[in-house]
Amino acid sequence: MNNKIIHHLTEAFQAPLQNPVLIFSLVLFIILLSPILLRPIKVPGIIGLIISGVIIGPHGLNWLEKNSAVTLFSTIGLLYIMFIAGLELDMNEFKKTKHKSLLFGFFTFAIPIAIGFPVCHYLLGYAVLPSILIASMFATHTLVSYPIVHRYGISKHEAVAITIGGTILTDTAVLIILAVITGASQGVINQEFWVTLCVSFAVFLFIMFGIIPKIAKWFFQRIESEKTGHYIFVLTVVFFAAFLAEIAGLEPIIGAFVAGLALNKLIPHSSALMNRIEFIGNAIFIPFFLIAVGMIVDISVLTKGPMALIVAGTLTVVAVTGKYFAATATQLVFKYTRNQRNLIFGLSNAHAAATLAVIMVGYNNNIIDENVLNGTIVLILVTCIVASMVTEAASKKVVLEGHQDDTHIEHVEEHEEQLMIPIANLNNMEPILDFATLIKSKKSHYPISILSVVPDNEQAERNLQEARRNLDNMASYASGAETEVDLLTTIDFNIATGIARMTKEIMADCVIMGWPSAVSFVEKIVGEKTESILNKTDTTLFMCKIDKPLVVHKSITVFVPPLAESEVGFEYWMEKVLKLAQELSLPTAFICNTRTQGNIDLTCKALKTSVPYTFSNYEDWDNMYGLATFSNIDALLIFVSSRSGEVSYRDSLDGLARRVGRYYKNQNLILLFPSRQEDQHIDEYEDIQTAPIFRKISREIGNMFNKEK
Repeated sequence: MNNKIIHHLTEAFQAPLQNPVLIFSLVLFIILLSPILLRPIKVPGIIGLIISGVIIGPHGLNWLEKNSAVTLFSTIGLLYIMFIAGLELDMNEFKKTKHKSLLFGFFTFAIPIAIGFPVCHYLLGYAVLPSILIASMFATHTLVSYPIVHRYGISKHEAVAITIGGTILTDTAVLIILAVITGASQGVINQEFWVTLCVSFAVFLFIMFGIIPKIAKWFFQRIESEKTGHYIFVLTVVFFAAFLAEIAGLEPIIGAFVAGLALNKLIPHSSALMNRIEFIGNAIFIPFFLIAVGMIVDISVLTKGPMALIVAGTLTVVAVTGKYFAATATQLVFKYTRNQRNLIFGLSNAHAAATLAVIMVGYNNNIIDENVLNGTIVLILVTCIVASMVTEAASKKVVLEGHQDDTHIEHVEEHEEQLMIPIANLNNMEPILDFATLIKSKKSHYPISILSVVPDNEQAERNLQEARRNLDNMASYASGAETEVDLLTTIDFNIATGIARMTKEIMADCVIMGWPSAVSFVEKIVGEKTESILNKTDTTLFMCKIDKPLVVHKSITVFVPPLAESEVGFEYWMEKVLKLAQELSLPTAFICNTRTQGNIDLTCKALKTSVPYTFSNYEDWDNMYGLATFSNIDALLIFVSSRSGEVSYRDSLDGLARRVGRYYKNQNLILLFPSRQEDQHIDEYEDIQTAPIFRKISREIGNMFNKEK
């Protein structure tokens, strides 16, 4: 019996795996664990999944081989990437700047090809067809670093708009070239081929833009209540479009991209249907495709000789150089500033979705070899990191020039303000409630919401009753101070998710919580609660370490990093800090650089505060320990921080709570995170948050493109 079980297990786990259930489980396990394990060093998701594919693929541990199931799911993933790319393009912004977009599209298409073709053909020695294909790959780009400009509040800037428009044009042109190259590789390029291609392409476009949108509009109106049906209909359109493109002699990915453009106006970006499309794509299909790409990569090719490394290095250099020259040409024609040029370069430099699509088609049709395939993976990694670095550096410079969107600063009406306190430790809740009472607007008719999140397990009901008893104790304390509170309890598998959900439900303007406690090893790997709450909420957040009564302080010292004035929640937290100082009758000292000082001074005057305030200049914000010279034992210390990726965020703010908590053990501390605009990614697997180590290594890359003459 035991021998049978052992034999069965040995057979089931024999590499490569053959059991479809086991294969699917392994892939899902990788999709689940890859972002969790790579989160601490913030390796981009797209790279993490490709690396996972390399490890488990035929050229790695050989756990998985390219069978029909993997091929099917990866094909769906590739089509999904191109569909979402078409679906999420802002057509209104494109129309506004169509002439400039057209010229930039031409530059970013023609210049990389003009550089790439001779390099591939004459320097690397590839034949004409492979050289054209590789050169066209240089012309594509994916808006990987778009979330950065969104966070900086410059997404409506003209330089951003023409880059988005150029994406439509260059990617479409490359995909048409791809169809021609595929036809040429099969030896069918003649007059009949061109006539057939033009006619079939015209018929295809007529069906996609003339018929499909009308059918879709009718379907969405008539079958309004059937939400599942809407999603199935969209999927049907995508795969039907891919099939039509194939019939027309084009690549299926062109069909998926055009399907996205055709349904663009009918699926709003913030709709429930869009959420379903992105969720399922990002959860299953796109990761499958990325893992399948990794499975094809043979790392050993890079060790077989210098040629593989030369190809990888050359492709990367040409890709970066081509996009830089295209951005420079655009700058010269439209008389943009150096920073606007760098913004265009940063946004258009990253090669990801379309690049993978082109190279995969070329590899599957035996047009390119393994060296180019592996070199392209290196190119994707390098260009994504360079793009995020340059875009972030350029965005800061553009913000400093005063080009933020008008709607960027948030104003909270005093009579509408809502505060929320999530309970973690009952022992320190009373001083936090006192603090909330001090900063709460007296004009607001809303009570302070006190929340307890109960884990969803077998003891949930019992824990819920216990939580309500604890909340009753808090209510009796609040009634003693004549503070009106609203007691909330909720059940959730994850405490951070529960807090984030309730924050949105009650539309809280500010979350006030205790100081983060020491975390376990598992929490450090998976993501500690405090960091999870920060990532999942967009509202202003105060972390309070109040061990002594607030009345013992003689002053308030506020440490404000550069560009904090450009955050969405700047005006709101300034109002709260000044209100606290007024309630406690304490003078306030702001430690900041010269530019921030001017904005704080203007805000204080606009708020007509009676609080006496002074400034001390500090410029070296990469050295947080230098701030110790401005603190004294009698001051309440307030550190203004920022969520990762926001305007004023910098490496030195990483782990600030842990560092200041250890350094100022016997002082009251407040760490505040300003509110931000709701984060909207183009694609979860293309959102790049480079790790601190990458940022430090790559800082010079950003500086190289941002140095003033």
